[in-house]
Amino acid sequence: MMVSGEPRYVDQVPRRLEYEAAHPDVKILYCGPYWRAVIPKPHGETVIVRYDLRRLLDKLESMDAAEPGSEGPG
Repeated sequence: MMVSGEPRYVDQVPRRLEYEAAHPDVKILYCGPYWRAVIPKPHGETVIVRYDLRRLLDKLESMDAAEPGSEGPG
């Protein structure tokens, strides 16, 4: 439940902190109206943008699941 004046993403903060603890190389940033994840790769980086933190975390977690034997997207 949201409290009036509370940011829409506040319920996702514990989930974000958990993801960042498990994937310290992935940077999750709030850039005005959207959220951005920067995932370092051997020859560059992957950038994912979503307007909702929940959807960004959903995407990151789906990438984890798609990479068998991987510790995450990074």
